[in-house]
Amino acid sequence: MPKTELDEIDRRLLVSLQEDARLTTEQLGLKAGLSASPCARRVRNLEAAGIIKGYVAVVDQAKVGLPISVFVSIKLERQREEELDRFSAAVTRWPEIVDCYLMTGQRDYLLRVVVKDLPAYEAFLKQKLTRLEGVASIESSFALGQIKQSTVLPMT
Repeated sequence: MPKTELDEIDRRLLVSLQEDARLTTEQLGLKAGLSASPCARRVRNLEAAGIIKGYVAVVDQAKVGLPISVFVSIKLERQREEELDRFSAAVTRWPEIVDCYLMTGQRDYLLRVVVKDLPAYEAFLKQKLTRLEGVASIESSFALGQIKQSTVLPMT
């Protein structure tokens, strides 16, 4: 069974990989104070334990023609398991939804929807969200600007 308790070296590896996942094993080892072989072994263990879930390229959404972020609050008619499951299954199929959280408080879900323009969001809203059975209300808030975006977790 792979270890899941993180020591200081694991934390340094994770911080370094979050900042730049393209580091070579040698470069990563230098940052963590390890030679290449133990560094590679530790990274494999972190992957096997599910701590490292994958590697991605962070893409600038505006530069690929998707400048609009809409935060959408959803309230369901009922919060029974089958309604929650139905909603979750639907939203995981739609690529426009890049983040979805089950929430406490006044609303049941908070979504971040990314689209190219207002007509695209209107189409998404009319053709997808409003057609979901069990949705009681939808509130949309448009982001005017992004102050901070990070994929780096605070590991300290």
